[in-house]
Amino acid sequence: MNYPVTTTGFDSFLSQVRRIKPLTPEREYELAVRYRDTGDREAAHELVVSHLPFVVKVAFQYRNYMLPVQDLVQEGTIGLMKAIKRFDPYMGYRLVSFAVWWIKAYIKNFILKSWSLVKLGTTQAQRKLFYRMGDIGEHVDEESHRRRVRDLAEELNVKEDEVIEMEARMKAREWSLDGALADDKGFSGMDLLEDDAPDQETQLIEKQTEKALSGFTEKALKKLDPRERFIISKRFLEEESPWTLQKLGDHFGTSRERVRQLERRALGKLRKELEPQAAAGLLTA
Repeated sequence: MNYPVTTTGFDSFLSQVRRIKPLTPEREYELAVRYRDTGDREAAHELVVSHLPFVVKVAFQYRNYMLPVQDLVQEGTIGLMKAIKRFDPYMGYRLVSFAVWWIKAYIKNFILKSWSLVKLGTTQAQRKLFYRMGDIGEHVDEESHRRRVRDLAEELNVKEDEVIEMEARMKAREWSLDGALADDKGFSGMDLLEDDAPDQETQLIEKQTEKALSGFTEKALKKLDPRERFIISKRFLEEESPWTLQKLGDHFGTSRERVRQLERRALGKLRKELEPQAAAGLLTA
């Protein structure tokens, strides 16, 4: 699999990206295992290329910061590569679920570096506010605008004046939301909404914590008996649809309360196994 050719411009690149077919779960797992176990560069290459459509999709969510989308895609691709290096296919979830945090983190970091620090400020509260300014949107009257400013200030625990000031700073690059974007006539600024995911720092902290915790948790899970391990896996490690107590009860042919007791016992064992790491400061106590 080859990277899409970009010599004819970004529109051509997007056209080629749209034709990339997603990997089946089986093929993705095979490639991820090959790369993790042998460092096979061809396997990593195919994983990167097959996920370019997702990188482009995420990059387009940040078009309202008026930066070249080519650069956003490039930064997102770097984040994808970092994610592939750290991805553990044996954990049972898809690569995209793991990679989305890295893709967004690299794009947001690029945005912060590209915007003037004088315009943005450098505090964590200001960065959070910066990423949420799109939530204010357009309003037909002043009262509606004031209400949205007030709501956003309360949600982020900042002063209303800070919201108004950040809005004024960003309007230095203001454009019509109804106007078509230069390189996509069918796509207007109104189609772009601020991503409401956690800010960049929070995402990176979560990923670092997850990486440390996964290794300790895997070892701790081995101390459980098969039934307890199954309950914990289905209740807490399922990415898309965790099992309910009732579903587990039906599976084992017992009551919800009995499953709750087994879950509580299993969690107690895990907590005991993880206490030394917490005490050593390797995990959050």
